[in-house]
Amino acid sequence: MEDGIIEKKIKTAIKESMELKVKILSDMNLVRCIKEVALLIYEVLKRGGKILLCGNGGSAADAQHIAAELSGKFYYDRKPLYAEALHVNTSYLTATANDYSYEDVFSRLIEARGRAGDILIAISTSGCSRNIIKAIETANRMGLITIGFSGSSGGEMKGRCRYLLAIPSDDTPRIQEGHILIGHIICEIVEEKFIRDEATSHIS
Repeated sequence: MEDGIIEKKIKTAIKESMELKVKILSDMNLVRCIKEVALLIYEVLKRGGKILLCGNGGSAADAQHIAAELSGKFYYDRKPLYAEALHVNTSYLTATANDYSYEDVFSRLIEARGRAGDILIAISTSGCSRNIIKAIETANRMGLITIGFSGSSGGEMKGRCRYLLAIPSDDTPRIQEGHILIGHIICEIVEEKFIRDEATSHIS
């Protein structure tokens, strides 16, 4: 591949990523939904609830990334928050996929760890992954609050999740970039709310 073609590919990818972020910025319904979800996550964590996350492939990496920002820290030192990506135990994952079905790997952990009022963040670029849909259905049945991260159509997530953060793109890499951008925004808002709480408690 010639150098000029490579440079063109690089510039095209960066340009497409920038254009997508402008689309997200211009979509006030999506911006308001991000705000609502961030405040809801804060409220659930504040009262001692859990944030469970699931995804496959790159979406699994995003789920783990967001969980790490919440349970560790984003910018500031503060108390750890309960956020867990459901795929990180490979022994459980492979045993359940082998003994039951790969469709069951997330839903069974939700049954074990989820409680009414907790949050499930389900991530799928297509919105159609069978194990993700089953996880959402199980979470809904148990009274968890379901939040979906998807691509533009929402796929089968649409109508199943209480909140759907649909990135306005059909290109998988661009969708994933949108997901982690929104994930970072949510983590920053949640962390700042807890930092303010801590500051207020010290003053009082």
